[in-house]
Amino acid sequence: METTFWEAVSQLSLQHQLGFAFALFVAFGFEFINGFHDTANAVTTVIYTNTLRPTPAVIFSGFCNFLGVLMGGTAVAFAIVNLLPVDLLIDSSSMRAIVMVLSLLLAGVIWNLGTWWMGLPVSSSHTLIGSIIGVGMANSLLTKGNPFYGVNWAQVEKVGLALLISPLIGFVSATLMLLAMKLVFKNPNLYHPPGEGDEPPHWIRGVLLATCGGVSFAHGSNDGQKGMGLILLVLIGFLPTFYALDVHHADLAKNMREAAITISEIIEQDHPEQSQIINADLAPIVSKLDGKRSFSEVTPSDRWEVREAIFRFRKHVGEAEIAPKTLQAIAPHRQHFSKSIEFVPYWVIVGVALALGIGTMIGYKRIVVTIAEKIGKTHLTYAQGASAEVVAAATIMLADAFHLPVSTTHVLSSGIAGTMFANRSGLQMGTLKKIMLAWALTLPVAILLSGTMFVLGVLLLPGAGVTSLGVGQAQ
Repeated sequence: METTFWEAVSQLSLQHQLGFAFALFVAFGFEFINGFHDTANAVTTVIYTNTLRPTPAVIFSGFCNFLGVLMGGTAVAFAIVNLLPVDLLIDSSSMRAIVMVLSLLLAGVIWNLGTWWMGLPVSSSHTLIGSIIGVGMANSLLTKGNPFYGVNWAQVEKVGLALLISPLIGFVSATLMLLAMKLVFKNPNLYHPPGEGDEPPHWIRGVLLATCGGVSFAHGSNDGQKGMGLILLVLIGFLPTFYALDVHHADLAKNMREAAITISEIIEQDHPEQSQIINADLAPIVSKLDGKRSFSEVTPSDRWEVREAIFRFRKHVGEAEIAPKTLQAIAPHRQHFSKSIEFVPYWVIVGVALALGIGTMIGYKRIVVTIAEKIGKTHLTYAQGASAEVVAAATIMLADAFHLPVSTTHVLSSGIAGTMFANRSGLQMGTLKKIMLAWALTLPVAILLSGTMFVLGVLLLPGAGVTSLGVGQAQ
């Protein structure tokens, strides 16, 4: 009979049960903080243009964040997870992997809370990526003596480029959109801050409500996935065989075995010099899944062995000099591998949606004031709010389509700065310098925080460097 989640948890030692509960608390806490740290990006414009009062604005934004998480998919989650060193992912049943997850989560929480307290709009995505790089470098330093070996730098470059370019897109696009609006819509009231008791025209109110919902939905769909990926790492760290493979979909085991055989044949034909090492990686997949349709038919220990084989295969394919034509030929078959290990339990999706949605309704005021009052020398106008949020929602949804994590904070803040520039409202350089300093410090501080906590955890916690949780304990 298949072991249930609660049965798997009950088989952990008391020490690991407490650690598991704490890790989940911190992971969901990260998403909760992400909610109220980034809420201002969506609600600032509707509040400062008198479109909605603060309470209904944050409730509306929280609900849209909730929907965004539920409907946003999981591709971005694994774009984040795949930043982690493959060696740690292969051995993620070890106490060292648990220390890794706790270190990057705590680093993210500390920096997010600190910048929120100071009222600085800093990207949770930026923080999380820095934390992941930090534990990867620290692990590599401890195991290889080289801090630059253990990070997926190709993935870091891809994600980092998205984070770097998206604020520039926000600034330029919002500037151009506001200038275009001035050519089309001649009503001067659209380009002046609303006075006491003023309400926006009905069509602008509709646009602002739609863009507030759009930014909130996009934020949930993008940032919510990062929390899913982190929680899945927690689950795999404490319950490795229970969450090693997706046991809830029929034919995954059968399809993956067939894919492994096909890949082996393609590699043997195109690159016989690589076939020995690749076939060694694929051998456990072929043998352990023989005659199986679903992963629920595979023993817990064999599931973990299959999962390890997938990551070894990915690592060796990435390191080998394989022709683009061959990589293209095996790509559709590799998708069966991804489907088997890149899944998020539905209760995790709902939990993240609730944490992000509820967090959205709390603590928004500090960042709202910075965005609306301290970036430009005048308060937001109707046209500025609409331009900045249309650009932000479109940019984030476009990033979702390409499975890239981007910063809602950076995109919207730069968009508002762009509208202030286009409207000749003036920019408060003191505030912009603080935001830029926080942006510049986020990566190194997150790397230092997570790396330091990881090293301390490995050195101080029993078994963090040597003893594995083991299949028997985890299942």
